[in-house]
Amino acid sequence: MNHSYKAIVMGMSAGGLNILMKIFKNLDESFPLTVIIVQHLHPLHKSELPEILQRFTSMKVLEITDKCKISPGNIYIAPADYHILIERDNTISLSHEEKVNYSRPSIDLLFESAAYVWTDKLISIIFTGANNDGAEGTRKVKQYGGLTIAENPDTAEYSVMPKYAIETGCVDRVYTADEIKLFLENLSVK
Repeated sequence: MNHSYKAIVMGMSAGGLNILMKIFKNLDESFPLTVIIVQHLHPLHKSELPEILQRFTSMKVLEITDKCKISPGNIYIAPADYHILIERDNTISLSHEEKVNYSRPSIDLLFESAAYVWTDKLISIIFTGANNDGAEGTRKVKQYGGLTIAENPDTAEYSVMPKYAIETGCVDRVYTADEIKLFLENLSVK
């Protein structure tokens, strides 16, 4: 397994919580990469994802704050109603600019900004969801040399989001949730 990766960006919408609980179960703080997650949320609801996910992993799970410093082995969760942008100084910025694909946070914006910063050291994963957010971001990650993964639409709770990503022709691997879990576990092996 290539150990030169630095970060994983993940995007999901409807059905995302179930898959996150499954894939992070038993991953621990020795996981060598930074993980940054955008899940579409209602703009007026505070995300409970950090608290819920923390019950399933000993990795540190944090809700992103503006200009927070990125550290390997941590999981960063986008807050409701803010775009997430990865900065070259190893921080994350929050933005309240217009919605992209009717979404804020936007998976596309996270993936694109991460691709600019981490280029071929980035892994992107598109999971279950019901719109096309993430497809253009997947294209950017591939363009900059990163590894792109989509959840298998046949086994995803909502197939639309992974299907749109796959239709770009820029997805390197299509995995079931179990295969994604195994892939992540293999990244942990030194």
